[in-house]
Amino acid sequence: MTIIADSLQEIQVKIHTALRSANRQDTLQLLAVSKAQTADKLREAYLSGQRLFGENYLQEAICKQEQLADLNIEWHFIGPIQSNKTQLIAQHFDWVHSVDRLKIAQRLSDARPSKLAPLNICIQINSSFEDTKSGADLAEVTTLATAINQLPNLKLRGLMSIPAPASDYDKQRAQFKIVSDTFNSLKRQGFIIDTLSIGMSNDYVAAIHEGATIIRIGSALFGERKVSTT
Repeated sequence: MTIIADSLQEIQVKIHTALRSANRQDTLQLLAVSKAQTADKLREAYLSGQRLFGENYLQEAICKQEQLADLNIEWHFIGPIQSNKTQLIAQHFDWVHSVDRLKIAQRLSDARPSKLAPLNICIQINSSFEDTKSGADLAEVTTLATAINQLPNLKLRGLMSIPAPASDYDKQRAQFKIVSDTFNSLKRQGFIIDTLSIGMSNDYVAAIHEGATIIRIGSALFGERKVSTT
C-alpha cells in the first residue's frame, strides 16, 4: 500500500470508531482537501478509493481537473469566492461549500450550464463570530437559505463552517454545536437539507459527535502541504 492509502485507511478506522461512539447509524463522507497537492497525489488517493475532492484555488483546480478527466471525481469548491470567478466555478464543480451572500449565489445560478445538474450549495456560516472569518451571520442564514431555494440552478444542501482553531475537545464540540443547532433549526423551518460540512484534520472527531455528514481532511491524508496562492 502507498502512504496515502495507509493514511486513508487509518482515517476511515477513526471515522468508524467516532460514529460508533456517537451512536450514529448514518453515513459520513470524507472530502479530501487537495489544494496544493499534485494531480498524481489525487490520482493515488482515487485509486485507493477516494472519490470526493475539495479545492480552494480555482485555476489550480481546473488544471487538475483537466489532468484527471479520465476519473469519476466529484469536485467540491471550498474556498472563498470572488465575484469574477463564479462563472468558472459554476461550470467546473459539483458542489460549492462557501456561499455566504446572495450576490454570489445568484451569479452561480446564472452561470450554471443548463446541461449540468443543479449546483449543490452549502451556506458557510461564521460560527466563531470573528470579523476576520468568512461566512454569513447566524441572523442572516434563514433569509439567505430562502433566497437560494428560489434560484433555479442551485440546490441547497446544508451548512458549512470553519470554526476558530481549538485544541480542547469540549471547545471544538461547542463551536460545532452552534452550526448543528442552526442546521436543525433550518430543518424545523421546513428546509429540505441533508449536509453538515464541518470538521477538519485536527477536529473531525468532535465534528462527528455533533452530526457532521461531510468532514474535510487535508493534512491527515496527504501530509503537510506547500503554500499555494493560485
